[in-house]
Amino acid sequence: MMNQTGRKLAPLFALVLALVTLPATSAAAQQKNPAPVAPSPSHPADTSKDVPRKDFATQAGRREKDQTPPDALHQLNTSLQSLTARVSPAIVEILVSGFGPVEQERSQTSYYARQHSLGSGVILDPSGYIMTNAHVVEGAQRVQVVLAQSAPPGRLPSGPMRMYDARLVGSDRDLDLALIKIDAQNLPYISLADVRRARQGELVLAIGSPQGLQNSVTLGVVSALSRQPDPDRPSIYIQTDAPINPGNSGGALVDIDGHLLGINTFIFTQGGGSEGLGFAIPEPVVRLAYDSFKKRGHIDRPELGIGAQTITPQMAAALGLSRDYGVIISDVVPDTPAAKAGLLIGDILLTVDDHDVSSLPMLQGALYTHPTELDADVEVLRGSEKKTFEVPLMQHKHAIDQLATATTPQQVVLRPLGIVVTTVDQTIANMVGGQLRESAGALIVARTISAAAIDSELQPGDIIHAVNRTRVLKVEDLIGALSFSKPGDVIIVQVERQGALQFMTSEVD
Repeated sequence: MMNQTGRKLAPLFALVLALVTLPATSAAAQQKNPAPVAPSPSHPADTSKDVPRKDFATQAGRREKDQTPPDALHQLNTSLQSLTARVSPAIVEILVSGFGPVEQERSQTSYYARQHSLGSGVILDPSGYIMTNAHVVEGAQRVQVVLAQSAPPGRLPSGPMRMYDARLVGSDRDLDLALIKIDAQNLPYISLADVRRARQGELVLAIGSPQGLQNSVTLGVVSALSRQPDPDRPSIYIQTDAPINPGNSGGALVDIDGHLLGINTFIFTQGGGSEGLGFAIPEPVVRLAYDSFKKRGHIDRPELGIGAQTITPQMAAALGLSRDYGVIISDVVPDTPAAKAGLLIGDILLTVDDHDVSSLPMLQGALYTHPTELDADVEVLRGSEKKTFEVPLMQHKHAIDQLATATTPQQVVLRPLGIVVTTVDQTIANMVGGQLRESAGALIVARTISAAAIDSELQPGDIIHAVNRTRVLKVEDLIGALSFSKPGDVIIVQVERQGALQFMTSEVD
């Protein structure tokens, strides 16, 4: 039987027990119900299940009385969730496999082994065109694309993971951009139709697959525009403090409206991780590369029709220049847009389209970001007077285009593969430029309009060295190797692409 002291303490024990078990009951109830979708700013969240009824009634009454909208922090939170859910499905993970050298300590032997790497990409067309960095796919023997798993705001991604094999459409080392294609339709994508330039200080999201963690989102600002951290590179970059790590390369940098501002490319780091110094290729350069890759498989360089040099103090003193730094026009090619516009040798370049031109890479970067259909506004210093000229840009034809348009008897159309080829000789090697792995083979100078060309992995600029196991030293060897194949056969072609050897699969038409 309970004594008097026990009867007095019983109500107190009951109260303590109720207070202890109340949070556990609430947590259990929350686990049974999925997390709610993030509310829009105009519809505040229903928090009746999270607070005592009396407190909620007081808050609701105060809200009705004051008509207070959601605070700015909650509006920002909701907007970021909505933006992420809308944009992230267009960002993919790229898996790359190939062979490369393996470093071995205390070994005198060179080893090659299959290597795997990963990066990110941005879908720019619903039919499967994806932009990424050239260094992500360089030397790849197989490229696979993993589509992001999407989910509405506030919910976990669900559904099966989709993976596609991709083929390379075009690549450019200098710009560090590459376009790949997967066979898919009606994909989510980010449009390049709306011109949207970055502004210093604006909020941005960086989306990609850092360290293979697919569909990761980080927040930051545009730290600076027109950055050129490496004076030997011809491009300019957007600098951001949004955390970027290995694997983010090729991912998207977007503004708060979901516009693509750039393709995340590299970071400055001492320890290998993000230190708030990330760089992205600006959207105008991405647009230039995208259009060029789809049309020609490579990029034709935009030019003014001038020669330019870096000004030195000695040059400034000898020529009587008004400044001893910057870029001087050293040549104006006759009958070019620059000559017709009135630019002269000795003019000091100041700006192109309001982009400061203080170095040769800055000049090239400004030309890359200029819309090709518009004239460039070029400001120069002539003596002590500033002058502005409107100069149409000209396109410097790629060596492959020059070969394709040249009428030479050595060119042969191979309809079974949908390509035009010529034998590699010293003249061809000089036109193509760079050091070739082998000074023989059949160079692809163009593709024909045929089913074989559309579905083929072969691209202009590739040098064919073998078909299946038959060596190809000249076009005649290639013709002989194909004579043993019939329509529908699948063949393996060994090609040299940008200095790397790889195998391509092609079907005979």
